[in-house]
Amino acid sequence: MSDRINHECGIALIRLLQPLEYYQYKYGSWRYGLNKLYLLMEKQHNRGQDGAGIACISFDIPPGEKYLHRYRSANESALNDVFGKISAEIRKVERKSPELVNNPNWAKENLSFAGEVYLGHLRYGTFGKNGVTNVHPVWRQNNWQSRNLVIAGNFNLTNVDELFQILIELGQHPKDFSDTVTILEKIGHFLDQENQRLFTEFKNKGHSNQEISELIARDLDVAGILRESSKRWDGGFVIAGLIGHGDAFVYRDPHGIRPAYYYQDEEVVVVTSERPVIQTAMNTDYENIKEVEPGHALVIKRDGRVTMDQVLGPYEKKACSFERIYFSRGTDRDIYQERKKLGELLTDDILKAVDYDLDHTVFSYIPNTAESAFYGMIGSIERYMNKEKEKIILERGKDLSEDEIREIVNKRPRVEKIAVKDIKLRTFISKDEGRDDLVGHVYDITYGTIRKKVDNLVVIDDSIVRGTTLRQSILRILDRLEPKRIVIVSSSPQIRYPDCYGIDMAKLSDFIAFQAAISLLKETGQEQMINKVYNKAKEQIALPKEEVINYVKMIYESFTYEQVSDKVGELLRSKNIRAEVRIVYQTVENLHRACPNHKGDWYFTGDYPTPGGNKVANRSFINYIEGRNERAY
Repeated sequence: MSDRINHECGIALIRLLQPLEYYQYKYGSWRYGLNKLYLLMEKQHNRGQDGAGIACISFDIPPGEKYLHRYRSANESALNDVFGKISAEIRKVERKSPELVNNPNWAKENLSFAGEVYLGHLRYGTFGKNGVTNVHPVWRQNNWQSRNLVIAGNFNLTNVDELFQILIELGQHPKDFSDTVTILEKIGHFLDQENQRLFTEFKNKGHSNQEISELIARDLDVAGILRESSKRWDGGFVIAGLIGHGDAFVYRDPHGIRPAYYYQDEEVVVVTSERPVIQTAMNTDYENIKEVEPGHALVIKRDGRVTMDQVLGPYEKKACSFERIYFSRGTDRDIYQERKKLGELLTDDILKAVDYDLDHTVFSYIPNTAESAFYGMIGSIERYMNKEKEKIILERGKDLSEDEIREIVNKRPRVEKIAVKDIKLRTFISKDEGRDDLVGHVYDITYGTIRKKVDNLVVIDDSIVRGTTLRQSILRILDRLEPKRIVIVSSSPQIRYPDCYGIDMAKLSDFIAFQAAISLLKETGQEQMINKVYNKAKEQIALPKEEVINYVKMIYESFTYEQVSDKVGELLRSKNIRAEVRIVYQTVENLHRACPNHKGDWYFTGDYPTPGGNKVANRSFINYIEGRNERAY
């Protein structure tokens, strides 16, 4: 993606199902779980660079000793910082008494992260500050083990204001206005209630307090707690949690918006945000890794029981399609094929954009995430050319000379590596007056690959969000090659609406497709539509989210998809660009053909899976009209 956007966080949960001695004997170290956690988090570093944190629970620790540990960091190399602290503690003992470090029982009682349950989190901050207090896991502490709660998640809620008020009505005094605190306190409230219910039940049966603690740990209804906690949640989420006595859970929203995968064998249960990291870390096959079902919680009890419990739903699955287009690692088997298919399905529109003149067209891509789509595009172009070759040979047959046949057979798509990512824009000058000039040099080009004023240049990107880097950098440097026409191809459809479930795309004014539609309304004398949408949005401000209609859709109704694409091309082409510029976008229909199991397309269609999405879209439009540079939820 040429425009950088922040997005979903990453989680990693490991539950060891055997005593630590087992891993010491079989793998040579009780640190098996800790080492796997690091690998799982490192393989998901694409999902968060604003912070990292881990938590650990150690079983059977005597009263008075710590059994719950947590490290968090918001440093530039947060993951290495967190694990560096743990390694430093181990090495300190190792230098003096290596035999003690290799003793699992001694390690559990004396080292911070020798335990049976691990929860890791990588943070991309879509909202709020990036200090360590905003880094997950977050916790709610109590002297009763079964009332301690640790959570980490990949989520955004659209109705924090509503939920915040509910907490106040429950008699709580939340320490912060955020979805993280809201979720923590909501689950914590019902965790307390469940503890109290069980305590009363067992007390009435004559059990001692110490016996009751063990019975609560055995019978705690984790799915029920999550069901009561999340009845009013509106958003996309995967919440991973630990309860102090040793229960663990991963709960996925009922529409399956955010991703979660798990693997289980006789030794371990592993949950992550992406499938291939489990394949790599656990050296297992694709078929052994399952999805956490939408609206379900994977619950791992203290005694090792593992269940998939329905919490809410089932609702229509609306898994995020942007995960497939861009965010998730392309090493996933299905994602790789889907991205290739996205490129393949653009062929007809690309051929039209270059007037079917493949002899004078060079194909390339914007590194690095568009590479898979590029392979699909080129494969499809090759198949088109082969059909054309067959047609010519069949029609002219014996009239063709050997040289002509050889020339026809040897025709291939002209492929070059044109754009090269050269430097990274540093934050210390991101607001400097020289920023535009710097952005213009983020990419470099390979000279001598284009016949000047003769060749078309087709370059595929995975998506066009704001178009800033295209306008300020990529188009400028591509134009230095002096092609006749530049065709920028987006493997995703036009981004028209804000996201509110985890991606940092909350402002309508940022989207080049929205800017294009507004320009078209003004140019065609339909400016009154802008005021009409604004008034309708304002009329709905006080309505419950369930009654809100997404009126922003009206902004696009007067124009064809191609008209918006053409206007985007005009907006991106600055006055000093000599080449003709055309934009080709993926269609929503073809997106669903390529990614049939991930139908969450609200950023393209405005069809939000939860009522809060419509409210966010209207609020974002109001902010645009009123000049408020803030997110809409």
